[in-house]
Amino acid sequence: MAGYIVLGFGFGVLLSDAGYGVAWALAMSLLIYAGSMQYVGVSLLTGGATLLTAILTTFMVNARHLFYSISMIRPYQNAGKYKPYMIFALTDETYSLLCDGQVPEDTDPQTYRFLVSLLNHIYWILGSVAGSFLGAVLPFDTTGIDFSMTALFVATFVEQWTAQKDHLSALTGVIASVLSLCLFGPDRFLIPAMLMITAALLLVNLVRERRDR
Repeated sequence: MAGYIVLGFGFGVLLSDAGYGVAWALAMSLLIYAGSMQYVGVSLLTGGATLLTAILTTFMVNARHLFYSISMIRPYQNAGKYKPYMIFALTDETYSLLCDGQVPEDTDPQTYRFLVSLLNHIYWILGSVAGSFLGAVLPFDTTGIDFSMTALFVATFVEQWTAQKDHLSALTGVIASVLSLCLFGPDRFLIPAMLMITAALLLVNLVRERRDR
């Protein structure tokens, strides 16, 4: 709640500063619900981006969700009526909370995952609307607000690092990202990094399976 309300607030302030009101903040957070992409979306709106540019940018920014969703196929397979919404609401922070598979005792796993997803969505909407509203009536210096999503990713990485004993996946992600950044540049490194990470982890999994036989 603390993270998503603050991050949503930052988005609302940026959107208001760009000249878009509370209705825009509510609609984007309710229907799009993609934190980093909503931050980028402010630039797309103000810059007059074409539809093709918006589509390609959205794919590049949100490509990581393809890999999130693959790892959640088994946990979500018996979600029933909750499944469509849980797929839609699988954001970075929600994935971080649910990927370890731990569920409180005496709690239905799918109900728990649904409520985590729903509450995070509500927090994001509340933060976005509050930021948009206050951004319209109070002066804010928006310098540096767009860095808040980067801060979220760093915090999520640190949280996962401290929670896991095996850091191979994290180190693979760091090395692949840095290597792709050097080879392809800051505007094109995301997809190659994702592919490199996937290939490396699949290879590691294959080696481990053969070793355990």
